[in-house]
Amino acid sequence: MKADLRAAGVRDLGGEGPPRANDRASLRRSNLGLVLRLLRDAGPRPRAQIADETGLPKATITNLVAELVERGLVREGETERHGSVGRPGRTVEIDGRTICGIGVEINVDYVSLIAFDLRSETIVERHTPLDARGTGPEAVLDHVAEAIAETSESLRARGVRPVAVTIAAPGVIGMDTGVVSYASNIGWRDVAVTEGLRTRLGPTAPPIRLENDAKLGAVAEYLVVAASDIHDLIYVTGETGVGGGIISDGRLLRGSAGFAGEIGHMPLGPGGQPCACGRQGCWETMVGLAALLRLAAQPDDPVHDPTVELEHRLTELRRRADADDPATRAALERIADGLALGLALLADVLNPRAIVLGGYFAHFGDYLIDRVRGELSARVMAPEAGRCEVMLSTLGFSAAARGGAYLALDRVYQDPSAVSAALDV
Repeated sequence: MKADLRAAGVRDLGGEGPPRANDRASLRRSNLGLVLRLLRDAGPRPRAQIADETGLPKATITNLVAELVERGLVREGETERHGSVGRPGRTVEIDGRTICGIGVEINVDYVSLIAFDLRSETIVERHTPLDARGTGPEAVLDHVAEAIAETSESLRARGVRPVAVTIAAPGVIGMDTGVVSYASNIGWRDVAVTEGLRTRLGPTAPPIRLENDAKLGAVAEYLVVAASDIHDLIYVTGETGVGGGIISDGRLLRGSAGFAGEIGHMPLGPGGQPCACGRQGCWETMVGLAALLRLAAQPDDPVHDPTVELEHRLTELRRRADADDPATRAALERIADGLALGLALLADVLNPRAIVLGGYFAHFGDYLIDRVRGELSARVMAPEAGRCEVMLSTLGFSAAARGGAYLALDRVYQDPSAVSAALDV
């Protein structure tokens, strides 16, 4: 088998990884996943081409494809000739319309849910304003469990089964324990998210895992830019806090204890504004949403009202910026300068190929991007900013939930043999 399929576009989302091939059965599961990931990343292709790119015998590919078809994960496509001789063969392409992955984001101001099928087509999308800090963790988990249960019931009525759920939460999380250890912006400490949801949903619930919201945003953004041969990026999202997710050589970087990407609390402004973490001058106090609101509007301005949906408040600030409101425009300039300060530090340390700005940064992207790029080029040590390109997210505030849905489906791409058992119920 070929050791590296990067030339064919095969990527690793940083999930649990394929099962170890210790025997014939596990080797077959590993090969099933290899073929499925190749079709996901490189697109439809004939069996002969799959054999060439994986290094597996043609007879083996024929059997593997037959099993994937039986499980409803792939289907026959168009007729295509592979090579200059021989008969044309039918291509094989991803199917998987009867399964889906669910991603749920718990944010300061809202809970959002997205369900994708195996072709990455959105089946369900819902967004509910919610004051997570004021509501409290138990009530938030009640809401999330209800949303998952209602969505799962609706999907099953349409013949679609969720294979897994990924919860995106802010702050420091324990991926293995399913616990939010500390999330300052929503006031959570040692909240057992996965256990709480499993208890509420019962034994028939799909597998549930927890991941940091910015890391999942990075996964979603990577799937957008990977087609441009970008495999090293930093995703920086601006919301109430500032979060970061790092993709290194096509894989999500978690660090030795899973805390990589906690960039919002870099101490870049000593003696500055107090932060929710208890310190002063953290980066998010300079460029987070609270900073923008503080700089752009008086405390009694309606844009500070947390009961108003965030997108409506940002739309109002955008209207003011477009109308050349001096306070709003000056606030955006301050944010751009603060952004460039932190991004230059990250670019020097990690040398990414791209930095993707998400959350409210993307909402005001045309006011921020040129100033940020100019300041970044002036600050970074490497010539031409180390070839780092600053880009704006096209996913809006859905990136974390999307990344969660993608990661939920990744368990199928790693071990397709798990699907039939899940669909027998």
